[in-house]
Amino acid sequence: MPRMLDVSDEVRAEIGDEEADRLLAGENAPGGYDCTSCRTPGDSEQERTSTVLFVGDETAVLAFAHATCLPSQVVQVTEEQLQGAARSIAGDSPVQAAPEQAVLGVTSGLILLSGELHPALVVEPTAPIARPGTTGAGDDFLPLLIEQGFMPLPQIDSVPPVLHGWSILLAMGQLHAILQPGTTGGSPVAWWQAHQALQVADAWRAAANKHQQVLMFAAPVGSIGRQPREDLLRDALDKAAANGKLVAATLPLAGT
Repeated sequence: MPRMLDVSDEVRAEIGDEEADRLLAGENAPGGYDCTSCRTPGDSEQERTSTVLFVGDETAVLAFAHATCLPSQVVQVTEEQLQGAARSIAGDSPVQAAPEQAVLGVTSGLILLSGELHPALVVEPTAPIARPGTTGAGDDFLPLLIEQGFMPLPQIDSVPPVLHGWSILLAMGQLHAILQPGTTGGSPVAWWQAHQALQVADAWRAAANKHQQVLMFAAPVGSIGRQPREDLLRDALDKAAANGKLVAATLPLAGT
């Protein structure tokens, strides 16, 4: 049975027309898979699925993701990262596998506060984030963000404080990056950057243009998950906040 696969032009260019056509025909494509972005199960016979090609210095690994999580794309990684990804995709045990290279998953949604809709981004990594230069299984994602000025949020009842120096880059109605201050006080640099610009809903863009700022919520891996509706996303955010696993800030909007 043909799979519901998306193979982008850049992935096709890397793997060749013959292999791409075999994938689209269902010959080499998986039925079930674990999404390389959100790590939850997917089914290429039942839902749109993106082919994601991780390319290292010498080798490449083809992975699959929910089309709602990632577009089909080529991702350049180091050979060391690729070997870890290959073990993860193959399903080796965590004891055998090298620490997984975390990817930041970003979801857009509208949050209702005091009777008004605010544009929000929810950031959740696919794996624990270790402090640079350390080893081990600890997760320092929230402490690192708190050190940058994000505030712990025990409940979502008001707009978080503005974090100056950070911003959301929106251009041509698409989300391109979350920017943070440069290390030497120069131009802002990308804290997170979309491999391919993400389309946002018209209502989200309208709210962003109205407020000229975006609420950013961040939670450690496994706290929010992939929520198909905004009410479920809000429920997950409220639960994470109550569990002490949510930080937030309001970031100015750069672009339109």
